[in-house]
Amino acid sequence: MLFAAAGTVLAIGIILWLQKTERFWRNPIADARFQTVTDFDGVEQAAAVSRDGHLVAFLSDRDGQMDVWVTQVGSGEFHNLTHGSAPGLANPSIRSLGFSPDGSFVTYWLRRQDGSSNYEIGVWAVPTLGGEPRPYLDGAAEFDWSHDGSRLVYHTPGPGDPMFVSEGSVGSGGQPIFTAPAGLHSHFPVWSPDAKFIYFVQGSLPDKLDIWRISPAGGIPERITSHNGRVSHPVLLDRRTLMYLASDPDGSGPWLFSMDVERRIPHRLTSGLDRYTSLAASADGRRLVATLASPKRTLWRLRIADSPTEVSTAVRISLTTGTGSSPRLGPNYLLFVSAAGASESIWKLANGTSTELWSGQGTQIVGGPAISSDGRSIAFSVSQHGEKLLYVMQADGTNARVVTNSLALQGDPAWAPDGQSITLAADDRGTPHLFRVPLDGRSPVPFVQDYSVDPAWAPDGRYVVYSGPDIGTTFSVKAVTAQAAAHPLPALTLTRGARHLAFLPGGRALVLPRGEIQHKNLWLIDLDTGAERQLTNLPPEFNIRDFDISPDGHEVVLERVQDRSDVVLLDRPRS
Repeated sequence: MLFAAAGTVLAIGIILWLQKTERFWRNPIADARFQTVTDFDGVEQAAAVSRDGHLVAFLSDRDGQMDVWVTQVGSGEFHNLTHGSAPGLANPSIRSLGFSPDGSFVTYWLRRQDGSSNYEIGVWAVPTLGGEPRPYLDGAAEFDWSHDGSRLVYHTPGPGDPMFVSEGSVGSGGQPIFTAPAGLHSHFPVWSPDAKFIYFVQGSLPDKLDIWRISPAGGIPERITSHNGRVSHPVLLDRRTLMYLASDPDGSGPWLFSMDVERRIPHRLTSGLDRYTSLAASADGRRLVATLASPKRTLWRLRIADSPTEVSTAVRISLTTGTGSSPRLGPNYLLFVSAAGASESIWKLANGTSTELWSGQGTQIVGGPAISSDGRSIAFSVSQHGEKLLYVMQADGTNARVVTNSLALQGDPAWAPDGQSITLAADDRGTPHLFRVPLDGRSPVPFVQDYSVDPAWAPDGRYVVYSGPDIGTTFSVKAVTAQAAAHPLPALTLTRGARHLAFLPGGRALVLPRGEIQHKNLWLIDLDTGAERQLTNLPPEFNIRDFDISPDGHEVVLERVQDRSDVVLLDRPRS
């Protein structure tokens, strides 16, 4: 009997040890059947699936503009539900499409102008069989119904994305349960199948995020993942199996991940270079729908017209590298970032010849490079082997050296006009602030105490402009003097997306991207008078991610992002 008891104890210990070491973990899509739903030219994104798994909705520009589409799985038929009636649909930072619990409506996030210069955010719905769109959840940005359809979690687009739980309706009666700290966001709320928790993504956009969970009654949220990356679209396949999208530490991806929420060991589910941009699941977790994307980045240039009534046409720049991003214009040369596999490098195009200036194994360039005012030096930030490093080198790629490795760098660096320091943002206890980094070896010095990223110095060095925090889908542009005192600017509120700011020679006019999240044009703002002028008139499918102005102010170079993507189904077998 003693030997039997000892054997039982040993067996139990072995089982517990195996559970703790994930020996029993199994890839939840190991035996799933993959099926392509769409094969359109262009972009399909933000895929959603009805609770019963029979219907799939997605956004597509198949008819020229971004619309809400729906299909019945296996039918091969696709129906445009909005027909251009809902501009500004795209928002990759949230779950922008969904279904009503009975599948009779497709719901969609919408940002629309309220008749003035302001925008209103809400959730609208359109009948699945077709019909007139109508408001669904006024003032809400995202939502999710509990599995029994009795309760609703939603958040509004206010600072910190305040989250509420209501008994089947939004508006009056919603109980506030959580608001993210200042400068952070909380997106993608989703109920657990047993309704004990609400899972959501919290952090700083776009790539310092993780999954958390909270009781529907509120309280202190509990952190579930530790990626501190580009994390989105959590779904629960059952009480313990979480799937989501996340980038790797080197910034590549996002990929499909899964974990057991009790053991909390993340597992990447796919290999190769497949990049996913959305993920949704049916109520029983057996059918998943995702969007599989192949991003393409190209560089274009156009002349800045002398007349306000004249707008030049963009012309593509021919590159010998496969991709081009984060363009910067120096005197008689173009600087850009190119990617090869999991590494990024800095290239220079001059007199029709491309030359690689700097590369590092497994490195990602943070933001874009910065060229000194005399064009002789280049500053750039990299993420390499878990470190964030600020480099400075000569414009021919020689004498590259690390200036600092003590800051959690983010966004674009900017040269101070005197060429003696670099101004850039770094994460400080969860919030980015501007720092000054001297080039003579002295320690970095805090510069701006408020939330501040992507600085641009006026050419005379009197002040620097920068971007403030995202609130809803917008952020403000502010300025401080060289002594860090507030500097007056015309009121400037821009839409999430491209954030780069650039001065024209002389320092009186600022060029910035303005428009919807995925379609912007460049505008020129006179900082003395507030007068505005549109510089580009790009077609709807031309999505600007970054840009720069030539030193003489006569030319602009653009980074265009094109995501060819398709909707795919993953059918999991019954266990």
